[in-house]
Amino acid sequence: MIKKLIIKLLISTFSLSAFADNGYNLWLNYKLLEDVSVLADYKAQLQSLYIPYQSATTKIAASELKNALKAILNEHITETKEIRENSLVLLKTGDFTKYGLASKSFDKTDAFAIEKKIIQNKPVILISSPSEIGLLYGSFKLLQILGTNGDISRINIQESPKIERRILNHWDNLDRTVERGYAGFSLWDWQRLPKYIDQRYIDYARANASIGINGTVLTNVNSNALILTKEWLQKVKALADTFRPYGIRVYLTARFSAPIEIGKLKTADPLDEEVKTWWKDKANEIYNIIPDFGGFLVKANSEGQPGPQNYGRNHADGANTLAKALAPHGGIVMWRAFVYDNEVPEDRAKQAYNEFKPLDGHFEDNVIIQVKNGAIDFQPREPFHPLFGALSKTNTMAEFQITQEYLGMATNLAYLAPLFKECLDADTYAKGKNSTVARVIDGSLFNNKISAIAGVSNIGNDINWCGHPLAQSNWFAFGKLAWDYSLTSEQIAREWTKLTLHTNNSATNEVVDILMQSREAVVNYMTPLGLHHLMGWDHHYGPGPWIANKPRADWTSVYYHKADKNGIGFNRTRTGSDAVDQYQPQLANEFNSTKTCPEKYLLWFHHLSWDYRLKNGETLWNGLVKKYYQGVEEVQQMQIAWDKLNVNIDPETHLAVKQLFSIQHDDAVMWRDACVLYFQQFSGKPIPAGLGKPKHDLKYYESLEFKYVPGI
Repeated sequence: MIKKLIIKLLISTFSLSAFADNGYNLWLNYKLLEDVSVLADYKAQLQSLYIPYQSATTKIAASELKNALKAILNEHITETKEIRENSLVLLKTGDFTKYGLASKSFDKTDAFAIEKKIIQNKPVILISSPSEIGLLYGSFKLLQILGTNGDISRINIQESPKIERRILNHWDNLDRTVERGYAGFSLWDWQRLPKYIDQRYIDYARANASIGINGTVLTNVNSNALILTKEWLQKVKALADTFRPYGIRVYLTARFSAPIEIGKLKTADPLDEEVKTWWKDKANEIYNIIPDFGGFLVKANSEGQPGPQNYGRNHADGANTLAKALAPHGGIVMWRAFVYDNEVPEDRAKQAYNEFKPLDGHFEDNVIIQVKNGAIDFQPREPFHPLFGALSKTNTMAEFQITQEYLGMATNLAYLAPLFKECLDADTYAKGKNSTVARVIDGSLFNNKISAIAGVSNIGNDINWCGHPLAQSNWFAFGKLAWDYSLTSEQIAREWTKLTLHTNNSATNEVVDILMQSREAVVNYMTPLGLHHLMGWDHHYGPGPWIANKPRADWTSVYYHKADKNGIGFNRTRTGSDAVDQYQPQLANEFNSTKTCPEKYLLWFHHLSWDYRLKNGETLWNGLVKKYYQGVEEVQQMQIAWDKLNVNIDPETHLAVKQLFSIQHDDAVMWRDACVLYFQQFSGKPIPAGLGKPKHDLKYYESLEFKYVPGI
C-alpha cells in the first residue's frame, strides 16, 4: 500500500513539473494547438520551409520557425533547398525578380509582409522584407498569428514600424543591482563577461526581437564611467555580438564627468577643446570595438548628476559635444529632459519645459531629447508632458517606465498599456487638432530626422523575468506600441494572454478584463482625482502622504497635495504656478477651468475646497474617499475573477498570481486607510455613510517602516 502511494505521489509530482509553467518562456511559450480544425488547416499550409540565406539572422529565423512549428503542429517541418507546394518561404525583396515576383516596396528596411502567393506555380505563404531583420520580425509575427489561432488561409498583411528606434533602458548597475528593479539582479553578469555568454542573453534577444524592440541601453542613467573603459567595452562587445543577429543595437549611458574620472582631465567642460577631443577619441575607440554601437543616453544636471551647468554651460552645449563625437559613426545622443533644480523656487512640473524650450533648434541633428510621459516622475497618472509638441525644431522621444516604481512594484498588478496609450494618444494641438504625442515622437509632426521611444525595463534574473507573472504583459505591451502605437490596450492584452497563458476564449476574456481594470484600480487606491507623489520616502513603496522636511521640498508629498483645512490639490492654474500655459491654448484653457478640466487631473491643476462639487454632485471629500474605497473593491473583484480561473491557468502561474493578489489587497487597504485618515485631519469631515472604518488609527500607518525594499 505504501509502495503504491509513493509511486502515485511520484507520478503526480512528475505530472505537475511536466506541465507547470514557471514563466521563463514568456509569450514565446509555444504549445500544441487544441482546435483540431485549425490545426489541420495549419498543417495543410505549412508543410516545409524555404529560406535561401545562410546568415546568422536567417538561421535564427529558421530555427525559431522549425522549433515553434514542431510545438504548435506536433510535426517536424523540413527545410528544403527548393520551393515546394504549401511551403513557408522567406525572401528579401531584392531577390523577387529571381523568383518571377513583381517588385515590392516598403517604407522602412525592417518592415515586412506575410501573404499567400504563387511562386513557381506553387501555392506558398511568403514572408518578405527588404532586410533579413525584417524577415525575422515577419517570422515572429506569423508565429504570433498561429499562437492566437488566426486565419492564414487568405493572409495578406504588411507591417512597418512607426518609430525607428525602439529601446529598452536598463537601470542596471555594474555590481548587478538594479535601480527601481523588482525582479532580482541584473541579467548582465559582468564578472563572467566577455567569455561567458549566458543563455538568458540569447533568450532576452529573442523576446525583444519577437516584439520589434531594436535597442538596449545596458547601464543605469545614474551612470558609472567605468563602463566606458577599454576593459569594460570588451564586455559590452560580447553582448553586442550576441544581440546583433536579432537586430538589437547596444547603447550605453555616458557619465558627463567621465573625462575627469577615467580620462584624468581637470575638467569636463563641454566647450573645452581637450574635453571635445577626449569624447571624439572615446567614440572612435567604442566604434572600433562595436561598429554598430547605437550611442549615448545621458542624465545630466539632475538629482545630483554632473552636467554642463556645472561649468556655466547649457544642455545644448553638453549634448552637442557628445553628438559631434558620435556623428561620424552614425551614433545618437539621447539627452534626458528629466532635470530640475531645487535652488529654483518654481513648480517642479514646469522646470524641464523652462530648461529646454529656449534651447529648441540649438541641438545637433543626432541629438534627441528624451522626455518622460509626464512632468513629475512616472506617476500612476499624469497629464502628458508639456514638452511634447513644444520642441518643433528638435528631435523628441518618449520615455515610459515599464517597471512599476510608483505602482506597487512587482507585488501589485498594473497593466500599463492604458497608461502608455493615455500619453501617446493625447493631442498636443501643437499644429492644430490631431497633433498627438505619438506623431511628435514618430517624427511625422515636425519632420524630425530621428524617431525613438524608450521604456525603463522591468527585467531581472528572476526565473520569470519580471517578478510578477502578469507584469510580462507590460514588456510585451511596450514593444507592441513602440512598433504600432495605433493598437488598443485590449488588443495587446488579448494577444499576450493567448500567447502566454494559452487560455480558451472565455478565460481569455476574464484575464483581459482583469488586466484592463488593474491600472485604474491602482490609481484609485493610491492617487485618485489627480493627486500624485504620495508614496513612501525614497523607496516609493506604500503610502506616505505625510512625508515632509526632506532635503528637497519636491521630494516630499506635502509639496504636491498641499492639503490644509481649506482644501487639497496643487494650483497650477493662472492664479497659481501657471503650469497650464506650458500647453497649447486649447489645453491651457481646458485645464485652467474646473468646469472643463478632466476630473482625473482635477487635483493636479487645482487646489479646491473640501466642499467643491464634483460632476456627479458629490463633495470633493466624499468623492475622494469613495475613490479610495473603490480601488480596494476593484482589487477584490480581480481576486475573485482570478480565483475562478484556477482550472484554466497553469497551476504554478495561478498560485503565484493568487498570492500576489492577496498582497495587493493588503496594500490597497493600507493605502486607502492611511490616505483617508491623513486627509481627514484636514477636512474634518466623516467618512461617508456605508463605508467601513479603518482598522487602525493614523499613527499606526505613520509608524510603518519597510526595510530593505528592493530597487533602491
